[in-house]
This record gives sequence, C-alpha cells and structure tokens, in this order.
Amino acid sequence: MNAPLESPAADLSAQEPADQPLVLRSSVRPGLVRLSLNRPASFNALSEAMLSALQSQFDQIANDRSVRVVILAAAGRAFCAGHDLKEMRSQPSEDYYKKLFGQCTDLMLSLQRLPQPVIAEVQGIATAAGCQLVSMCDLAVAADHARFAVSGVNLGLFCSTPGVGLSRNLLRKQAMEMLLTGDFISAPEALARGLINRVAPAAELTSVTEALAAKILSKPEAAIRLGKRLFYGQIEASIEDAYLKAGQTMACNMMDAEALEGVLAFIEKREPQWTTAHR
Repeated sequence: MNAPLESPAADLSAQEPADQPLVLRSSVRPGLVRLSLNRPASFNALSEAMLSALQSQFDQIANDRSVRVVILAAAGRAFCAGHDLKEMRSQPSEDYYKKLFGQCTDLMLSLQRLPQPVIAEVQGIATAAGCQLVSMCDLAVAADHARFAVSGVNLGLFCSTPGVGLSRNLLRKQAMEMLLTGDFISAPEALARGLINRVAPAAELTSVTEALAAKILSKPEAAIRLGKRLFYGQIEASIEDAYLKAGQTMACNMMDAEALEGVLAFIEKREPQWTTAHR
C-alpha cells in the first residue's frame, strides 16, 4: 500500500477537478439514497468544503420524507483519510482549529440526528476523522481488505474527537489501544470489536450493503424513525431515564397504524400489510 494511505490524515497535493461535486448523490431504489465522498485523488480527505458539502446533503435528507435509508460510500481507493492536514496547517491558530473541529462535530452529530438510518460502505482505509465517520454511522459494512486507524498520535496529535465515536463502538481498552498506538486494525478485527456490522468480499460490497438497507426498508417507517431517536437518546442516559424514554416511545409507537396492523396480523396469524415499507 502506498505511503499516503498509511497517513493518519491527508496531507496531499493532488488536485481534484474543479467541476466535480465533492459529494455525489444517487437514488438506488425508492427510499434508498447513496452519498459518495468524491475526492478520490485526495483519499476523500475532510476539507472544509467537503464537510460543508456533506452537511448540506444531510440537512436536505433530514427533511425529505421520501428518503428512508442512506448509504454513505466513497470513490477511489480510500473511504476517508481524515482531515486535510495541508489545509489545516495553512492557518495555524487556535480560533481556526476550534471552528474547524466545531464544524466537524456538527457533521458527526448530524449522522445520529438524521431520522433515517445511515450505513457506511467502506471500500478502503478509514483513518482518524474517516474512522470517526464510520463510527458515527448507525451501521457499517466493509470490504475484506479495508482497514481502520485513529493514528494522529503518530504525528503528535491525539485523535480526541475521533475517540468520542470510537469509544462508543468499542470496549474501552480496545479503543484506547487504537488511540494510544495509532495501529491499524483489519476489517475482520473491526467486525469482532464492534466497529462494523459486516465484512464482504470487495466485489460483493455494494450488494451486501444494499441487502442490509433493503431489510430496513421492509420495516414500517414510523418504527424505524422512533427507534433510532430512542436508541441514541437512551444510551447516554441513566438506566431510570432510559426506561422512561423507552416506555414513552413504545406507547407512541403502539398508537401508530402500522404497529396496530402488525399486532393484529400476529393475532390473526398472517403477514402484516405495511403501507410505509418498500418491498
């Protein structure tokens, strides 16, 4: 593997074509949208412009009821090599860095605040903020050759913000080992540690990801939206507050027509007739 792909974040001189959008959007099937990071020559580094382009897409999708599931993919050999270090180094001031990391934090939180589930489709390495991006998606599928690292420590920069998402996916000592050593882990290791949900041969990555998305699309929309919001709301709460939130959500969910149909179908021993699920 070439040296640039081993770096904890991108410090790259490659120029992307000026007329190419930084994020590509396509409709895979009704309800399913694919977003692709599109700076392949720069290993999809999260420049300020890339962060803004992604944020714009997430903001649009959040208000689009026709979108039920989002796949976050990338063009080229790398999924995302983290922040653009060359851009960061050009403005060395604390105010600038606070603004930049604030922008990145807003983007990462947007992933969890989206009503729709987001599945990362990881076709190459994901390092530093790129690994953070994977950790903040609801689900993740990776090619069998993909690798993951939070390797800023190799440059004297502890991956503090990537550590937030990482520590909420992995056990504490596993997360700390990655953060303290900067070592890469393989896709099978990432699966075993809880960072991703599936490992697929590279040629089957898209089909495996879309099959996972199709399973979610087959479920009632209200249950998925309520469930995602509750999952993240309760996981940071005390157990008492978590049960309170969960009980309130279950009560609201039970009043939804789809849930009432599902329960009736179970009682009548038949398949439910959903109205908001894509078959």
